[in-house]
Amino acid sequence: MRRLCLITCLAALASATSQAEVGEVRFPIGAGGVGFLPLLVMQKYGLIEKYAKDAGIGNLKVRWINIGGPAVMNDALLSGSADFIAAGPPSFLTLWDRTITSAKVKGVAAMTSLPMYLNTRSPAVKKLADLTDHDRIAVTSIKVSIPSLVMQMYARQKYGPGDIYHFDKLTVTMTHPDGVIALLSGSGAVDAHFTSPPFSQRELKDPRIHTILTTDDVMGGSTTFTMVSTTAKFRDQNPKIFGAVLKALDEANRRIIADKKTAAEILLASTGGEKGFSVNEIVEVLNDPHVKFTTTPENVMKYATFMHEVGSIKNQPSSWKDLFFPEIHGAPGS
Repeated sequence: MRRLCLITCLAALASATSQAEVGEVRFPIGAGGVGFLPLLVMQKYGLIEKYAKDAGIGNLKVRWINIGGPAVMNDALLSGSADFIAAGPPSFLTLWDRTITSAKVKGVAAMTSLPMYLNTRSPAVKKLADLTDHDRIAVTSIKVSIPSLVMQMYARQKYGPGDIYHFDKLTVTMTHPDGVIALLSGSGAVDAHFTSPPFSQRELKDPRIHTILTTDDVMGGSTTFTMVSTTAKFRDQNPKIFGAVLKALDEANRRIIADKKTAAEILLASTGGEKGFSVNEIVEVLNDPHVKFTTTPENVMKYATFMHEVGSIKNQPSSWKDLFFPEIHGAPGS
């Protein structure tokens, strides 16, 4: 009888230990700009900690890591140096496909939907096809970033399936702020920059800069720009924290929509005051009807279908729900 009790107690202890959730969550703050504003709001108000506490985890520490760029964040998640990451759908789909039989990375939820703008300082360039082998386009990541995928889609439409990588050779990797500086300086390092708000608007304040393409033009409407993902193992082992992150993201989006002035101040404060922008100008960006703060995935399947057709990913999801964890399946996603 005593032996049976001991075995029962040890089993209960092992079960409790296996169910214990982590005491620290590591979350990269992202590449910057409006698309990552919900993360800044989550950080500012301690929203993950708030909902973790509601779920019974009162001492959770959230460590916000200052790295950005889709390739870097993918590596951080796979190496175990980050627990959640936020990036664009093309980068996410590459990771989903790569880990479908291993880490099983899936989406937690979308975060923002907004267009990216391809801006140039070349007066003779009126459309993407006008760029030549002598031109260079700044993007955050070659091949797996949203701009790279969208230009591949454009190339397939323009030149056919045999030349989908037509513009890849013109791309160079730069952060959004560095791309702005390079384009506006006229140094010749880049002739065009495919970027997101508010960086695109900053460039367009210069009368020498004009837009030749947006992602909405190619995608045919509103499309998820940033989304949050994690591994199946982390979700399975930390269901309360997973739920806290999803609730925190939803509240962050509601806060931004309800109080754009404060949201703009948070964005500017994160960069020490974005050069060339006032709070009112950021509010104007946030009021743009094309800029949406939503956890509902939009047009993610269009990326997935294209990437499968051209061989960028091996696996074809049958639905957007194959790409996201069940907690968000009730949303009207696409």
